[in-house]
Amino acid sequence: MTATSRTFEDLVAEAEAASVDGWDFSWFEGRATEQRPSWGYARAMGERLARASAALDIQTGGGEVLDSAPKLPPLTAATEGWPPNVAKATALLHPRGAVVVASPEDAPLPFADAAFDLVTSRHPVRTYWDEIARVLRPGGTYFSQQIGPASVFELVEYFLGPQPDDSKNARHPDRARAAAEAAGLDVVDLRAERLRVEFYDIGAVVHFLRKVIWMVPGFTVDPYRPTLRALHEQIEAKGPFVAHSTRFLIEARKPEA
Repeated sequence: MTATSRTFEDLVAEAEAASVDGWDFSWFEGRATEQRPSWGYARAMGERLARASAALDIQTGGGEVLDSAPKLPPLTAATEGWPPNVAKATALLHPRGAVVVASPEDAPLPFADAAFDLVTSRHPVRTYWDEIARVLRPGGTYFSQQIGPASVFELVEYFLGPQPDDSKNARHPDRARAAAEAAGLDVVDLRAERLRVEFYDIGAVVHFLRKVIWMVPGFTVDPYRPTLRALHEQIEAKGPFVAHSTRFLIEARKPEA
């Protein structure tokens, strides 16, 4: 039985029961698609890790992206703030010699000044530029793929209604450039793309909103059940719900002493 031939209640119940630990998105296979940025972050990150001697991955999630690198530096550390992800990342990365440190996202990085020649982060909730600049060695690099402005806001506004411009532009790449430069870093690359996203059934929507918790803050099914049912009926009648994600790539370098 395909997802689209199942009832609203079955699809929602399945999505509510699914684990949302880590950053493994294989659950969405056949149920949602997202166009990928042209720059290939994981590949480019892996190339930089292979040349580094000491690297830090911030907000590593379950460690899946860092683990995708073919070669890790002799000294590799990762931070993560959510306990289930800390355990998952530890199990995945310790066999490769990487240390996972439980650290709240809004706390100072628990490392000495100038400890790393490479700092990476894929989709950080927030970037603490002063801390990144502090732990980078002179000549070191921060390399990150980030969520851009108004990402998947077609879905956000379906549930929350029209959002203010400040909310839509909170993750604008121009703001990231200004913050990096204010922290004393030189931005050497900054690229942005708008990418098509399709949700093929309401279960995919529920799983997405449970996993990407900042989209509809505090999301649970019960308060939104009428809205979810209406969206289910729309998908059944008209086909996939289409939204657009935005991503930007930023690379910033700490000047030589």
